[in-house]
Amino acid sequence: MKRFKRVYIETTNICNLTCSFCIKTEREKLMMEAKSFRHIAEEVSEFTDHVCFHLMGEPLMNGSIGQFLDICSELGLKVNLATNGTLIGLRSEVLLASPALRKVSFSLHSYEANEMGTSLEEYLKDILDFAEAASGRVIIELRLWNLSGELAEGLNSENEKVVYYILESLGLEREILTLGKGKNGIKLKQGIYLGFQERFVWPEEGALNTVEYGFCHGMRDHIGILADGTVVPCCLDSQGSIPLGNIFETPLKEILERDRATAIYEGFNGRRLVEDLCKGCTYIRRFDRKGRNAL
Repeated sequence: MKRFKRVYIETTNICNLTCSFCIKTEREKLMMEAKSFRHIAEEVSEFTDHVCFHLMGEPLMNGSIGQFLDICSELGLKVNLATNGTLIGLRSEVLLASPALRKVSFSLHSYEANEMGTSLEEYLKDILDFAEAASGRVIIELRLWNLSGELAEGLNSENEKVVYYILESLGLEREILTLGKGKNGIKLKQGIYLGFQERFVWPEEGALNTVEYGFCHGMRDHIGILADGTVVPCCLDSQGSIPLGNIFETPLKEILERDRATAIYEGFNGRRLVEDLCKGCTYIRRFDRKGRNAL
């Protein structure tokens, strides 16, 4: 079995939206080229069978996404991608044609976090058209990750509008919100899921509220690779605050064997947080003592 369940690859750190919940990266704006992606994909294929086009940025902005998918198909890598959904109409044909595509996660909470200049119905139409076309071939996750603690059921005023439109468009009754509940969210149709989560605060260095102990799946079941090739231990390291090495300069195997990477991994094994970014991360506190998501 390969070491990681998934590797996050940031195919671009450029986004077409300015979501209010997003931390915004201060790094140089980059759009990954196919040659660079192939190098990364070949390196990570030794360590995982799944890659995620996600970290910062909007992956559907990269016009080379079809080439990326072809490379993954060639190497036997399955692809998950996370998107705000605004460009799905432009990219749907190339996505649906790829045997490598496994899952598409739509961050529907992006709509309320922006002034898009388009109606909610217009925004959701292309997303749901894609979902229906992909049903049975690609897993579709419709995310509403905008909850506060007291809104455990997820149906705040904004979400009500989104959920109502989804149910109406898919020809579903409201009872599905209860009947369809499962470990992967609410199953709406074959391969189409609706998921709610609390909004989280992106970790930053220098956070005031820090802890010394905790557990994370970073370095255990995943790592991230930024658009410039920097390897980071976690999919939430938006600024590259914990650079482990650069995959364009050093083989990934060697990077993962370095002292800093080893210290992070061993620290999590002992529930010790060795990096300042980890000590100030609130998401890390969602995991219980057995390392499972506590929510």
